[in-house]
Amino acid sequence: MMQRPRRRCEGTAMGAIVLDLRPGFGIGPFSLGMPICEAFAHIEEQPNIYDVVHVKYLDEEPLKLDIVISFPDHGFHLRFDPYSQRLRLIEIFDVKRLQLRYATSLIGGPSTLATFVAVYALFGPTFPGVYDKERGVYFLIYPGLSFAFPIPTQYSDCIHDGEAELPLEFPDGTTPVTCRVSIYDSSTDSKVGIGSKMGKAIAPALPAGSLYMEEVHVKLGEELWFTVGGQHIPFGASPQDVWTELGRPCGIHQKQVDQMVIHSASDPRPRTTLCGDYFYNYFTRGLDILFDGQTHKIKKFVLHTNYPGHADFNSYMKCNFLIFSSDSGDSFHEANPSKQSITASTKWEQVKEILGECGRAAIQTQGSTNNPFGSTFVYGYQNVAFEVMKNNYIATVTLFQS
Repeated sequence: MMQRPRRRCEGTAMGAIVLDLRPGFGIGPFSLGMPICEAFAHIEEQPNIYDVVHVKYLDEEPLKLDIVISFPDHGFHLRFDPYSQRLRLIEIFDVKRLQLRYATSLIGGPSTLATFVAVYALFGPTFPGVYDKERGVYFLIYPGLSFAFPIPTQYSDCIHDGEAELPLEFPDGTTPVTCRVSIYDSSTDSKVGIGSKMGKAIAPALPAGSLYMEEVHVKLGEELWFTVGGQHIPFGASPQDVWTELGRPCGIHQKQVDQMVIHSASDPRPRTTLCGDYFYNYFTRGLDILFDGQTHKIKKFVLHTNYPGHADFNSYMKCNFLIFSSDSGDSFHEANPSKQSITASTKWEQVKEILGECGRAAIQTQGSTNNPFGSTFVYGYQNVAFEVMKNNYIATVTLFQS
């Protein structure tokens, strides 16, 4: 788990914050389907509000569970699909800490209890909900929005055949208070919440023509092909060619002689020495392009997977690359390539099965105060090098011509 430094300015964030609720779409600045980098950008814009942020993920298998951004002071968290890194679900786990504004009404927070009766009055009648008898939880469900209410065991008889008389009140005149609110995509008929009886939220479909998670096909030693836009970027292309095909880069910076620790005692050059080569950074595509400082031709591509647990996490969006090995038998334009192709989800052991053993790592980057996640190792093949994290997932792929 990664935690930002605690920053709190006098007079801010001690009470419940107020966020607009948009059923089926999001809350406040956080919209379902947004990439994780976008969410972090909103967080950085309001450090006095989102001053304590936890990032949770499964380090050993980062694709197995969601990447979660949690706001413990405000009682909610954001769940991102681990493959696409897009927001699929917003969960409010402490409604007393977060006040929601729906139209002109407020609900939740320390002063406005989110009771069953209050929720029913604000959002109107709904179909009978879902009762999870084993968990003792009743779900009130609207399109893209669900409320979970704990039902005390002594009042479980108030739920007949999994249905309750709405609005739900107990014989003693009390009404349950929600323990969890879920906001999810409303374009499906899923009923989302906690427990096995409820469905799993998925991120909304990308709009037609979206470049996010665009497949980038790699022909080793030759070129990249962008499948949505149809651009072909070969080795040897000029900066003008790249601007024409991909547009203005997000950043340009000069390359240092060595950014990694090279296992060679014979190289006397300081690691901070600049050379004439320069990078075009396309952060929103997860891509760097290195140009030769003398010829101004492309000499390398660097593709980023944006896995949590790497020093560059959240610097780039994920590059959805697909590398065709020379003997895979797949066409460069194949829509459904075989398992002989390497993707951002391929683990290092699978890479070796496809490309063969390559010996010991040639380069090792060191863990430091700026990189608390530990060392990574770089393994080279003809025309390609893989930076591998300690969990055996690929952090970056560097493409070059031999």
